Amino acid sequence: MLNEQILKMLNNLIQIEHVSSTLYLAMAAHMAKKNYTGMASWLRIQSGEERTHMLRLIDYVTDRDGTVEIKSMPAQPTDFGNPLETFKKVLEHEQFVTDSYRQAYTFTNQKDQQTADLLQQFLREQVEEVAQSQTIVDRLTIADNNPAALLILDQELGQRAAPTPGA
Repeated sequence: MLNEQILKMLNNLIQIEHVSSTLYLAMAAHMAKKNYTGMASWLRIQSGEERTHMLRLIDYVTDRDGTVEIKSMPAQPTDFGNPLETFKKVLEHEQFVTDSYRQAYTFTNQKDQQTADLLQQFLREQVEEVAQSQTIVDRLTIADNNPAALLILDQELGQRAAPTPGA
């Protein structure tokens, strides 16, 4: 059984992952509208990963006999700007998510080792998520709105494959 503070914190992380999933889906729709189909595909896959994170947290809470609270979703914007502006928002969001998991891990580390272990797994994954986002921002900055460079980056990002279930 989870203590009340840890349950509240886990439900907050569930909400963050839920928002992340819909935020990236909204960004994907924005990029698709601008015909950056590779970037749209990358963001759609990222949306699915965030949903998977949310489901892992939900399963953990229910396995520990906790109550999951799915809160209402804030509306997402429809315009995220050009590709660089969009991916800067992705990077900022991933940094926010990382900070949220870091704070949760620090809180649980002395109180609930099982939850701390789970959160450490998410923190390890966040290293990759922030690094990927930073690389994309750096490459878009180098591209400097050059249409040919943007199309090449769009094509590269479109090669990202969705993870296989259970992997």
